[in-house]
Amino acid sequence: MSDSDIILKISNVGVTYADKPAIENVSIEVKRGEFFGVIGVNGAGKTTLIKTILGLRDADVGEIEIMSQKINQNSTSPHVAFLPERFEPSWFLTGLEFLKFSTGLYGVKYTDAEYKKCAEELVLDPDALKRRVHTYSKGMRQKLGLMATIMTKAELLIFDEPMSGLDPSARTHVKDMLIAVKNRGHTIFMNSHILADMDEICDRVCLIHNQQARFIGEPKNLKQQTQTQNLERAFLHYIEQKSAA
Repeated sequence: MSDSDIILKISNVGVTYADKPAIENVSIEVKRGEFFGVIGVNGAGKTTLIKTILGLRDADVGEIEIMSQKINQNSTSPHVAFLPERFEPSWFLTGLEFLKFSTGLYGVKYTDAEYKKCAEELVLDPDALKRRVHTYSKGMRQKLGLMATIMTKAELLIFDEPMSGLDPSARTHVKDMLIAVKNRGHTIFMNSHILADMDEICDRVCLIHNQQARFIGEPKNLKQQTQTQNLERAFLHYIEQKSAA
């Protein structure tokens, strides 16, 4: 893999909180146009890794590069859009105002009809975009956040538990949209506890356990290694095997 193929390079990164490691010696290379997932139990270090990629927290050791630019708290990338797990948009704005504000930060403009079309693709009532966000349910706010992130057209889209608060129907539409975005050449880096979704949509996954990257590869390869039928079973088998060791 040449450097020009790599959009995100994580090299031997370690982060410590109060003398306790949050992540240790993590190295990952994410290719342009790839759908890359990170899986692990709570406390494994997934969110810390995302914070470090975003430059919200400096790595204590190692380095992170996005499109060959080194990332830290003093140097973040303009090519990244991020949706956090606990997404809370400005409640005094309407949904449409929030979308226009978010995409405007990236210099992207859409017509009102285009915003409404995107809402329809996520099964969000386009008329809801006229209402203030404080009237939205959790699922509606999550869909708004997904729209805002995707419509920035950023080259690297980072999602922390994007399916949170969504019912099965909405999850299916979100997966379809994310795959379509990936097929347009964008790169997606995503954490999720819903391993059935990760199994379905990720080109490769990284399994983080006890603060270290234990497996990086295609989901099918982890299933082959653990002799299991799906990613959920493969993950559980791996964790139980390591705990017993």
